[in-house]
Amino acid sequence: MAKTKELSKDTRNRIVDLHQAGKTESAIGKQLGVKKSTVGAIIRKWKTYKTTDNLPRSGAPRKISPHGVKMITRTGPGRLIRVKERMNGAMYREILSKNLLPSARALKMKRGWVFQHDNDPKHTARAMKEWLRKKHFKVLEWPSQSPDLNPIENLWRELKIRVAQRQPQNITALEEICMEEWAKLPATRERERERERERERERKDSQRRQSG
Repeated sequence: MAKTKELSKDTRNRIVDLHQAGKTESAIGKQLGVKKSTVGAIIRKWKTYKTTDNLPRSGAPRKISPHGVKMITRTGPGRLIRVKERMNGAMYREILSKNLLPSARALKMKRGWVFQHDNDPKHTARAMKEWLRKKHFKVLEWPSQSPDLNPIENLWRELKIRVAQRQPQNITALEEICMEEWAKLPATRERERERERERERERKDSQRRQSG
């Protein structure tokens, strides 16, 4: 099967511009000579991720890919920790020991908060369970084989997209950009939603003026 030719970034941006101007997907497709389904996919990507850039694909090889441990709460993200070696149970416990309570205090979490992690073998090992018990951490029970339910995955994907847009050239730059973008996430998420709502209002106003 022949590989579909990828649209240029200029064309993808033009699709978004026409969409914001009130054009329908069919009209945009006809004007630019692009399939309606492709136009729709680009618009959906832009609405969701605020970019027309190609997103990182799951399973795709990465030239720069340090491991990391991340944490989120209802009040915002906790610390993002770079892991320079292959993670094991002892390393995971050490990271939690140094960062879990400080993050909870920094975020001013109320007493009785519950710790959640998925069913990775490092998380469910007997030594890990015993460590959590001794520390008196309440742990949320997690369904088996359900990594997709982990709420942090959406935030992790958003971080990857933001980092990819800045195109770090080495590990040092990658770490710095990761930390910067992670810190911005709680501050920018609501502003982005508001900008999207404003763009939608402008689009509807434009449609009303054209039909009036």
